[in-house]
Amino acid sequence: MDTNRLISSLCYFSVFFAGFIFPIAVYFIVPEREVKNHAKKAFLSHLIPLLTIPLFIIMFFSFSQTGHLEFGFIGVALLFGLVNIIVVIWNVVKGIKVLI
Repeated sequence: MDTNRLISSLCYFSVFFAGFIFPIAVYFIVPEREVKNHAKKAFLSHLIPLLTIPLFIIMFFSFSQTGHLEFGFIGVALLFGLVNIIVVIWNVVKGIKVLI
């Protein structure tokens, strides 16, 4: 198996074990242009769940101030949960495609 493809796929699979730290390390350590491209894409996709956490907290407090915590909070929680699941599935699919 090609080492560059393995490292590139690990960048996508790192959503399970190293978050956005592994793609950053790979981007700066590995000199291959193709691996850097995959590391950058993986890093950007790993930022999406990281950005939903502060948005979730902001929405929680804004809905608690308006008194519509039940419906708004559940809707926002489902939306952000769905986005995070889609990002994880996308990373797994991209990691498998790079390996094949």
